[in-house]
Amino acid sequence: MAPLDLDKYVEIARLCKYLPENDLKVSPVCGLAPSGCGAPAGPPFFSPGPLFHFLGFLKERLCDYVCDLLLEESNVQPVSTPVTVCGDIHGQFYDLCELFRTGGQVPDTNYIFMVFCLPLSVREILRIYYECQTKYGNANAWRYCTKVFDMLTVAALIDEQILCVHGGLSPDIKTLDQIRTIERNQEIPHKGAFCDLVWSDPEDVDTWAISPRGAGWLFGAKVTNEFVHINNLKLICRAHQLVHEGYKFMFDEKLVTVWSAPNYCYRCGNIASIMVFKDVNTREPKLFRAVPDSERVIPPRTTTPYFL
Repeated sequence: MAPLDLDKYVEIARLCKYLPENDLKVSPVCGLAPSGCGAPAGPPFFSPGPLFHFLGFLKERLCDYVCDLLLEESNVQPVSTPVTVCGDIHGQFYDLCELFRTGGQVPDTNYIFMVFCLPLSVREILRIYYECQTKYGNANAWRYCTKVFDMLTVAALIDEQILCVHGGLSPDIKTLDQIRTIERNQEIPHKGAFCDLVWSDPEDVDTWAISPRGAGWLFGAKVTNEFVHINNLKLICRAHQLVHEGYKFMFDEKLVTVWSAPNYCYRCGNIASIMVFKDVNTREPKLFRAVPDSERVIPPRTTTPYFL
């Protein structure tokens, strides 16, 4: 069997193209970020538009290769500085390219993407299924991709002092070791510690409060300070919430929200950011705006048939 030609796949990904069926051997997730504008990310790659081209990269051989790599990683993956932390990108491919232009190309720059795989609606699943059927005659790309998504790590720990997680904290989690014991090879459950880590939000509450999202919790400064103290942390980085200024510190700068999707949904008008850590005491937010429509290739809108 011929070796994986990752450089070739990276270059094709940078052009926002998909491979012929015989060449479909790559995945755009799990740290295999293209050196120009690819991305290690979760559900955003199932947004409408040119990101569907990435389905051409979701095939069994490389996905199995990536899964083998993920099996060796901890739920709380240790990462060394310097590193750049990114929030949600929500499938905005050309803005992701801008992110890499702002923060530096891979592999020259190391990135942490604090994204996770959102549950999809029936309509979204049907759209993805139809897209796979149209391009490849089957839905294998979707199955291979979700297999990889289910094995993504839960959190990252920068120099043992900065915790990166998608959503926030959980009343069931007091220590990092408890995160390390979670069985992550599964779809994100609807409740419990795993669910909370990807759905919870910081808020001006005493301790814990019911989340309006219907999953996870709202957590306050007291909870955050206790968790930081118990685990000898300097900072908690998280994503999950739109921040119009690109980033937002809370709780005496013990927590920061990073948002990396500019002009979210192409209508919110917000700035995006990434957070560069040279070391645990030296951080620099970098801001960037959405790529103008004139620089995007927007495919024609199609309608998924009611009966597939």
